[in-house]
Amino acid sequence: MSAILHARQVSIQFGGLKALCEFELAIGAGELVGLIGPNGAGKTTAFNVLTGVYQPTSGEVVVDGSVVNGLRPHKIAARGLARTFQNIRLFKELSALDNVRIACHHTTKASWLQCLVRTPAFLREERAITERADGFLEVMGLGHRREELAKNLPYGEQRRLEIARALATGPKVLLLDEPAAGMNSREKVDLMELIRRIRDEFDLAILLIEHDMKLVMGVCERIHVLDHGVMIAEGSPEQVRRNPKVIEAYLGQAPEEAAPAGAAAAAEAN
Repeated sequence: MSAILHARQVSIQFGGLKALCEFELAIGAGELVGLIGPNGAGKTTAFNVLTGVYQPTSGEVVVDGSVVNGLRPHKIAARGLARTFQNIRLFKELSALDNVRIACHHTTKASWLQCLVRTPAFLREERAITERADGFLEVMGLGHRREELAKNLPYGEQRRLEIARALATGPKVLLLDEPAAGMNSREKVDLMELIRRIRDEFDLAILLIEHDMKLVMGVCERIHVLDHGVMIAEGSPEQVRRNPKVIEAYLGQAPEEAAPAGAAAAAEAN
């Protein structure tokens, strides 16, 4: 399978700190891939490098066959790479509808003069954008919220609105940065179903950062594991779950030491 998104030997350094070291990632069309690791492992840094927020110190980021190093984030989004953020970044004083309409800006063709005069061509384009935005709101179960200000939506709906806005850019790859953060158990189950449906309905590749292991293991087909900026494991959920390096990274000790430590803790509790 040819890669839609390919990170080749990507490293980034901040002063003396190497936040990513020869990061390798390849995602094919329709794949659902997880990126996990302990706090500070470099996961969000990887997202920021892939989407142009940070420029890599070395290596290449390739989107649909084109190297995007040096491009601004909006240019990379136009190439087919969209993302959400760990901390929700909506236009909170705008309606849900306008938040999604804004994401369609790179598809518009009307000139500034046509916008100023409000020509028939401009008005047709505006109607098409509104219909497109309404469609994404419906997909995310937010059609009834179209006129609500983003800041007034419940937390879970703000998360879904951010995904709707990312989808409106027409991506080939969707990067979700901790989409389940702050959600309750029921919302997380709904999110798992939604992620699968988005992948299937829009024929997208999805890269997911998430701390909730039940969600990651339940929805991802392949998982990459980072620790201190270095890729320490890759494979199916079951392979990753049993990988000694992954266990050590999360527990802070080797697997053979973990069992006695767990037994001692249980004995103390009793």
